[in-house]
Amino acid sequence: MTGLLEFPQDWQRALVLVAHPDDPEYGMAAAVAEWIVAGKHVSYVLATRGEAGIAGLPPEESAPLRSREQENACALVGVTDLVFLDHPDGRIEEGLALRRDFAREIRRVRPDVVLTLNHRDEWGPGRWNSADHRAVGRAVLDAVGDADNEWIFPELLAEGLPRHKTRWVAVSSPAATHSQPVSAGNIEKAVASLAEHKEYLKELSDEPVETQARRQIEMVTSGGAVAFELYG
Repeated sequence: MTGLLEFPQDWQRALVLVAHPDDPEYGMAAAVAEWIVAGKHVSYVLATRGEAGIAGLPPEESAPLRSREQENACALVGVTDLVFLDHPDGRIEEGLALRRDFAREIRRVRPDVVLTLNHRDEWGPGRWNSADHRAVGRAVLDAVGDADNEWIFPELLAEGLPRHKTRWVAVSSPAATHSQPVSAGNIEKAVASLAEHKEYLKELSDEPVETQARRQIEMVTSGGAVAFELYG
């Protein structure tokens, strides 16, 4: 990944804030594994349980299944702090309620780095981004500021959550600015973690789950690094 700056390393805690089960695995898992091996702490917060993600499987059956798949995926890269906020899959509303939930989690975890999804309309020409991803990405960028302002959501102070300033926001983005080197071993962990989303991946393609997972991870770790757009 030539031309990109090196991802900062002088931090200890990160918070991944995304929309669905499998979102961390599709883009960030190899970097997460790299950081955890280095002794950093990474928490995951998911806005939904992905209950609308599998055709033919009712949400009340899909939600626990996809939650378990996410728990299994987390275990393979070393993430032990996983929270679901239970916003409705496919119908996440960008606004104050979402910002408050994210600001609450930022104050709980007190991260140096927050990682999230592409907030833009597109991933590139002809590649429309999903409504949930757009809403979550934009709300996270706003919530980072909200978490550092005691007057926007004063109820969080009443919950015993003082303001917190995050140093950077890193976005899985088509406009990357920084790259995080990842080892071959941690790339393999990322492949295995994405492959844990078995039922979801089976719905996407007739290809074997392992084949789908390896192709995706090899794409996002091309050159032995994961790219992010960094705000700071």
